[in-house]
Amino acid sequence: MNEAVFHRKRTLRTLITLIILVLTAFAVLLISMNTGFTKMSPLEVLRTLFGGGTPRDELVLFQFRLPRIVIALLVGMGLAVAGAILQGVSRNALADPGILGINSGAGLAVVLFVVTNPMRESASPMLLPVLALVGAFAAAAGIYLMAYKKNKGISSSRLVLSGIAMATGINALMIVLTLQLDPNEFNFIATWQAGSIWGSNWKFVVALLPWIIVLLPAALWKARQMNVFSLGDDTATGLGSYLNRQRLLLLVIAVALSAACVAVSGGIGFVGLLGPHIARRLVGPRYEHVIPVSALIGGVLLLVADLIGRTLMDNSEIPAGVMVAIIGGPYFLYLLARSRT
Repeated sequence: MNEAVFHRKRTLRTLITLIILVLTAFAVLLISMNTGFTKMSPLEVLRTLFGGGTPRDELVLFQFRLPRIVIALLVGMGLAVAGAILQGVSRNALADPGILGINSGAGLAVVLFVVTNPMRESASPMLLPVLALVGAFAAAAGIYLMAYKKNKGISSSRLVLSGIAMATGINALMIVLTLQLDPNEFNFIATWQAGSIWGSNWKFVVALLPWIIVLLPAALWKARQMNVFSLGDDTATGLGSYLNRQRLLLLVIAVALSAACVAVSGGIGFVGLLGPHIARRLVGPRYEHVIPVSALIGGVLLLVADLIGRTLMDNSEIPAGVMVAIIGGPYFLYLLARSRT
């Protein structure tokens, strides 16, 4: 088949996939607005959206449900794109911000701030992504140093193993911290580790949104560079790519995305693993297609997980991270089984 024709067909397929995902996200968003502890009919939601609702309906929809829905969508998009970048840079299908320990590093910084700062209620939400960024970069630097081997650089297998070791160590440290906390702080950390979308008001949306607006286009801008990475280091260097510089820049984008998302959502894993894998199955391996499709898949996945977690049980809420793990755990084992064949 002519290469230009193949490229047009692939682009058309990507466009159709994006349209379907946007419509799916919109449908899940509408269902989420209608679903919750306080019952609201679709007509009441529609009326409230256009300014005709009761004070109670406006409070429920605009102050409780919509901020959480927007946060879930943004976090899912950010984590999925971060996972796509890490898989592209490392050329490892198992790379994910949660598995590599980046989320754990970001979370440790946020948790340390929350449990040691008596004035945390009045602290600006804008501070949390910055703190998470410090923790994430510290974890990423540690992973990089452990995975690096002189004269050989970084291998994908060492990167994943170093990340798993880093995540295990940080999680053990967080468990030690919880043993010395009062019940309220213990409950917060336990909820955070489970992946609850705890930053569910408009202040946290405003804190997260600039990171998503800046970093997602930056990732898309570097998509062609990740296509070159997939050819191997020697080929990429031969094509004129400044390998280490480009890899470092992409890692910075992935770490920053993960940190900003973790700051408002807790330790949600597997979104960065599932999103890119499903995207590649739908639109192929080229990253200019994979990144936008991954973003929408991640957003829809976390929206659905949060919706199920809020509605599955009448008197309690299952964190979105637990619902994602129920899906992601078996898929992770499937990938491990495939990698041995």
